[in-house]
Amino acid sequence: MLTDMSTSRPGTPTTTAPAAAPARRPHDDAPATAELFARLAELDDGPERDAVRDELVTAWLPMAHRIAGRFRDRGESVEDLRQVAALGLVKAIDRFDPSRGAFESYAVPTITGEVKRHFRDRMWALRVPRRVQELRNRVRVARRELTQNPGSPEPTVADIAAHTGLSEEDVTAGMEALESFSTLSLDAELSTGEDGYSLADTLGAADAAYDVVVDREAAREGLRRLPERERAILYMRFFEDMTQSRIADRLGISQMHVSRLISRSCARVRDEALGRRAGGSDRI
Repeated sequence: MLTDMSTSRPGTPTTTAPAAAPARRPHDDAPATAELFARLAELDDGPERDAVRDELVTAWLPMAHRIAGRFRDRGESVEDLRQVAALGLVKAIDRFDPSRGAFESYAVPTITGEVKRHFRDRMWALRVPRRVQELRNRVRVARRELTQNPGSPEPTVADIAAHTGLSEEDVTAGMEALESFSTLSLDAELSTGEDGYSLADTLGAADAAYDVVVDREAAREGLRRLPERERAILYMRFFEDMTQSRIADRLGISQMHVSRLISRSCARVRDEALGRRAGGSDRI
């Protein structure tokens, strides 16, 4: 407290100079670190710069935690959100230019953007394109705005389209994306009765018989074009399960001849089934 002694007289009230009011900050977690940032900007990479950087991170970490707290109750743990916000804080400190203004005005959008990117890129159970994610956000905001008054009916697709300026097709895509942020377990019960069944019970399975049908149809024409004796040999071998020796005895030829005919016939049918007709004749 300063007193003007030169003008004070006995019995006269003492004049006191008013104390300067402390500078007010937007938040209690906005520390005065201008000198540290100026020092950081002058230092080259090394232990001293790392120490100043760590000191800045420690000083501003409460602000990052406050921003992370805005996104609680959205399906992500607070601890994970704080880690993401801390990463955004580090990025803000590394990119900040002290000559361009206050750090807080730069750090808040940087940290907020980092947390939003985390939700956009990591929290979707079903990955959807960026455009559809943006449509989802616009539809979600429009639905909230249209139903904010008590008693407001659930808006239709046309209502949301008129409110947002989107086409009804885009609104529909955005509404479908609202259900893609989280998924339903395949073990989830779909019926509450005694005959309850899960979502997995409603899913079909690949039928191996389809491949057999495709293979048979592909080989049909090739088999039809084989000489009668070769068709008979293939039938006896693969449908009657006869050995090559028995086939040779029945036809009066050698087993080696039967083996060659089977190999050549199968190769010819396979080539035709694959669209590559074998050159020349395989008949013997």
